[in-house]
Amino acid sequence: MQEILNVNGDEAVAYAVKQSLVDVVSAYPITPQTIIVEKFSEFVADGLVHTEFVPVESEHSAMSACVGAAAAGARTFTATSSQGLALMVEIVYIASALRLPIVMAVANRALSAPINIHNDHSDAYLMRDAGWVQLFTENVQETYDTTIQAFKIAEDERVLLPVAVNLDGFFLSHTLENIRVLPDDAVTEFLGGYRKVAKLRVDYYDEQVPHMLNPARPLTFGSLDLYDYYFEHKVQQIEAMKNVPAVVREVNEKWFALTGRKYGDGVIDAYGVEDAEIVIVAMGSGAGTVRSVVKKYREKGEKLGLLRIRMFRPFPYEEVKGLLKDAKAVAVMDKGIGPGSFGALYQDVVSSLYDLGSHPLTVDYVYGLGGRDLTPELVAKMIEQVKEDVKTGQVKEKIRYLGVRG
Repeated sequence: MQEILNVNGDEAVAYAVKQSLVDVVSAYPITPQTIIVEKFSEFVADGLVHTEFVPVESEHSAMSACVGAAAAGARTFTATSSQGLALMVEIVYIASALRLPIVMAVANRALSAPINIHNDHSDAYLMRDAGWVQLFTENVQETYDTTIQAFKIAEDERVLLPVAVNLDGFFLSHTLENIRVLPDDAVTEFLGGYRKVAKLRVDYYDEQVPHMLNPARPLTFGSLDLYDYYFEHKVQQIEAMKNVPAVVREVNEKWFALTGRKYGDGVIDAYGVEDAEIVIVAMGSGAGTVRSVVKKYREKGEKLGLLRIRMFRPFPYEEVKGLLKDAKAVAVMDKGIGPGSFGALYQDVVSSLYDLGSHPLTVDYVYGLGGRDLTPELVAKMIEQVKEDVKTGQVKEKIRYLGVRG
């Protein structure tokens, strides 16, 4: 029996963490993530969790504390946003390289300057090469579900990588929804109880030992690693990413069996793509707005589809290629852009299509920077522009801005 809670996205994350038997939480407040750690600190103060809450003076310290805790075998969580993520990024790379299964909620917010507390994906794009699994959620229910799933994915022995759960700042972090939550014991059973540290064989012990800091079986984490071994260790990290899609799909199916809820195959969530001539690719909460517009077009008999990328890293290149190969045009929606280049999502989609003998037309739609609304009217405008591209057989502007003045 699932209880219904009326919570915002931040509270949903905090509640999921409360149920996930997390040993250590360390975080520094930053809008729009603050509610997550405020709410969780209430759980700690009220004695509702047996978690060591480590308040720190910066996000750099928060991730450092998480690295130490995870290396000592603790199930570990943090949350951040925007400039906070930028400040901790040095340690973000270390967390993944040490194969530590930390879970982090990122309430996505625009990077400065100008100072802006509202949503876009520039902070998530900042860490796209950091070696973390990056999952994007569309609504508050999915945010709750994905936070619990993230611990199971991260701690799977085939993965052992940190996972970032991205929720759009304010659009999800501060928006109330009724969500269904599992009883505590059901979450405990789903996760298999407290974190079980993976073992590895160590020659000088001549046995398998837990992969953790332990004075009784000392191991070294983060040692100096020059040209003699660095390359091999990075390749191992890269290879671990190849195991992620299968684990994400497995977890998605197990969650479906437990709750009745699933999100596509866990990696991508396609709507109407099978016969679509025009496909829109999007991530995050904006996908809901796009889906509602695409549905109206399909009711009129027009062949449109939506491909929502749920797992941004590792990027599902083969799956995207397979679903888009027969489209006439693909519009990629980016909530962030590298000046002088394209949006990160567009670049990945185009890379997916490069090996095809003939390509669909592609265009990068940059939208929603700094929290600007994506309205159904803007989505319809984008669709009409792409329909004209299909008629002419060419895209004159590879980057278009949706909803910008001037």
